[in-house]
Amino acid sequence: MKIDFVSDVSCPWCIIGLKSLQQALARMPELPVNLHFQPFELNPQMEPEGEEIEAHLTRKYGSTLQQRTQIREAIRQRGEALGFTFTTGARDRIYNTFDAHRLLHWAGELDPAKQLALKLALFGAYFTEGKNPGDHALLLERAVAVGLPEDEARALLASDRYAAEVRETESFYQRAGIHSVPAVIINDQHLISGGQPPEVFEQALRQIAAAAA
Repeated sequence: MKIDFVSDVSCPWCIIGLKSLQQALARMPELPVNLHFQPFELNPQMEPEGEEIEAHLTRKYGSTLQQRTQIREAIRQRGEALGFTFTTGARDRIYNTFDAHRLLHWAGELDPAKQLALKLALFGAYFTEGKNPGDHALLLERAVAVGLPEDEARALLASDRYAAEVRETESFYQRAGIHSVPAVIINDQHLISGGQPPEVFEQALRQIAAAAA
């Protein structure tokens, strides 16, 4: 089964969706899966230094502080139930993630397992530790930590390698109608949108697998 997971590393519902998908797949060990991460930028025009998060959310969504507080608590609880820690107050800015997507694209070409590990590491860096997922020093550190070659990662970050490929892939999914994430695409045909519970992913995957069989 081919699974394309379209997401951004600064999207809280994306890590919720990923952890839910992982739990669903763990319940189906007999199902062979090819999981690949595809790029989506929530804020493609974001400057490298980022923006203060409360000001950003107010400008982008028009939500009140009380609404945002309630949503954050709901997200924190969902993460906790799935074994992921959203650290309250850790994120005071939101950042440009384009270079993270370039690095992830490269990781996916080398080894899908390392791409998954890097994706999880970058989610943790931002949501648990409050670090900047666009910072080259952080990206290099996390790439090396998951076993990617340091010299190649450093050279990639210092260049514009894979910039065209990432932009083209982003455009492809936008043309396909993907305008919010996570978007989980099964076998290029079936779409599961949002940070669904594990049970929803499991039911959908079982149905798709049965139909394919």
